[in-house]
Amino acid sequence: MKKYLNDNPLPFCKGCGHSLVSENTEKALNNLGIKPLDVILVTDIGCHGIIDKAFQTHTVHGLHGRSVALASGVSAGLNNPDKKVLVFLGDGGATIGMQHIINAAHYNYNMTVVIHNNFLYGMTGGQPSEFTPLGFKTPTLSEGADHSNYDICKIVAAAGANYVRRIIGIGDFSEQLTEAFSVKGFSLIEIIEICTSYAVKANPGMKLGKVAEKAGLVAKLYVNEDKKAFVTKVNNAHESLIEQIKVMTVNYKSNIKKPVRIMISGSAGEGVQVAAELLAKSAIISGLNSTKKGSYPVTVGVGFSSSEVIISPEPIKYTGFPSPEILFITSQDGLDYAKATISKMTENDCIYLDNSLNNPETKAKIIKHDYRNKTGSKYASIYALLYYINSSGIFPKEAFYDTFVQNMNSSKVDITTLLN
Repeated sequence: MKKYLNDNPLPFCKGCGHSLVSENTEKALNNLGIKPLDVILVTDIGCHGIIDKAFQTHTVHGLHGRSVALASGVSAGLNNPDKKVLVFLGDGGATIGMQHIINAAHYNYNMTVVIHNNFLYGMTGGQPSEFTPLGFKTPTLSEGADHSNYDICKIVAAAGANYVRRIIGIGDFSEQLTEAFSVKGFSLIEIIEICTSYAVKANPGMKLGKVAEKAGLVAKLYVNEDKKAFVTKVNNAHESLIEQIKVMTVNYKSNIKKPVRIMISGSAGEGVQVAAELLAKSAIISGLNSTKKGSYPVTVGVGFSSSEVIISPEPIKYTGFPSPEILFITSQDGLDYAKATISKMTENDCIYLDNSLNNPETKAKIIKHDYRNKTGSKYASIYALLYYINSSGIFPKEAFYDTFVQNMNSSKVDITTLLN
């Protein structure tokens, strides 16, 4: 019976060194007697990362090259050397996230990084990484690498790690893993492997040990020290942020009997997200539940801005929705962004459209009004919501007024003129 791995077959290609790493990790953790739920395994994008489902420990799957950064946060947050934070990543992820590895070694976080170095990006077709040795061939580099590889062990040792070792990933290397896992502070073990799907075909007759030797990747212990590991400084002088959260008091009542899905679509910088937040808060002080989901491009101040709000008399267990019942469109950017949504709307739905915009093709009912000229583009979405609240009675308009006054102190708009 395995303790850390489940009994399902490992998910790797036949002969892949990743399987040996996983099996030897099982043995090493057993040697140390660590409880499975005292282990946090952080993996990366790459073939090695599909091992998540096989481990019966805590697992975190990160973005490509970011597993060490995530693990650093886990380690610092736990602040407990008795918890074992492990990182699995490939040479591709190590290439992308090398600065994270260097920083983690420099700060000496309590964690062990296990690099699965098979000299290429195995998941995406066999492209070379910065760990690909000079002359080593890959499917996308048939002439062979024209420059030498990084020596990650030398780099990390120089950065200040407590423990650094390189091994050839053949047979039973659980003893070396056990040693690395037992270190307090930062440890790294690089395991030289072979990709049976890409590297063997591109380099016929290759021997793993010879490739490593030719590349100057000596299998040895580089560092084994006992410097003080990172300890998170806890400052108890600050007040709790949770206790500072203001409780919203229910002062109004809504008579709606079922959830209402509302989408606001306009231009970035024109208050769409603010309007949606005001709507959600107004619903809450009217005794309703509410969620908000915002969407906008990374440029933030240019292009579209959209928000999806659900208000409901019952608890809501999700954000967003496939299609709204009520859609507000206050600009051409918003109309362009909402076209796919508009096509899903039915004759039971309604679109509140600014007068400046052409009617889209839709089954939904369209109500046009002059939102932008009434208050200016910055408050068009807020005015559109007020127009809807006034006509629908979804909750008292005074709830929206109170929310506006409490949250928009710097506003130059007199909302009382919009309530009529």
